[in-house]
Amino acid sequence: MSRSLQGRAALVTGGGRGIGRAIALRLGELGASVAVNYRQDAAAANEVVEHIKAAGGQAVAIQGDVADVAAPEALVKATTEAFGKIDILVNNAGIIRDGLLVRMSDEDWEAVVQTNLRGAFLCTRAALRPMLRQRWGRIVNITSVSGIMGNAGQANYAAAKAGLIGLTKATAREAAGRNVTVNAVAPGFVTTELTVGLPDKVKEAILNQIPVGRFGEPDDVAAAVAYLVSDAAAYVTGHVLAVDGGLAM
Repeated sequence: MSRSLQGRAALVTGGGRGIGRAIALRLGELGASVAVNYRQDAAAANEVVEHIKAAGGQAVAIQGDVADVAAPEALVKATTEAFGKIDILVNNAGIIRDGLLVRMSDEDWEAVVQTNLRGAFLCTRAALRPMLRQRWGRIVNITSVSGIMGNAGQANYAAAKAGLIGLTKATAREAAGRNVTVNAVAPGFVTTELTVGLPDKVKEAILNQIPVGRFGEPDDVAAAVAYLVSDAAAYVTGHVLAVDGGLAM
């Protein structure tokens, strides 16, 4: 595989499991040094780190909850201390607290918005400063088709992911003059721990809405991220790339 990201340093939030894990591994395969952020599961994050190292790459695991106001600055600082700089930020960390809006608690609303939207804002602000100074950077926000088309039972999640699209476009406009691109990837239904436990009837109903007729895999999303952080995507910014098998078209 091409080492097209050789010499680049990346931070992937929520990088220990699911989509984040696939992204961290792909960036490592392409030669980037990868800081794998995790909130609780140190074993999963360290497994990703060891996998990257075994392939000859550089990686570190960094604990931190992006919903904690102080954590994002610390994550960027730790990445910079480990690798000397930060070139790539992937805002992937996210949670769900699903429920119908009329029954949704204030706590479930706040938790999702703070992690999925405010966390991305705080990480972006922390990483953008050094990127602007070095006049090179790639930021990719992992949003969702829920943020594009809505999804019943996910008012908090859809609102946060739609907000992430707005954050992407505004930041892209601000950073473009310094050779920093900001894009978003909007996965559809991807086979992860969050979806594997869905009842068969629900899975069947979802599959009927997906033109390509299958769920996505984490590697499908990782491939899109790998493109957006590469030199090949230097003229792409403020874009939302749906990786959803045609669901939202």
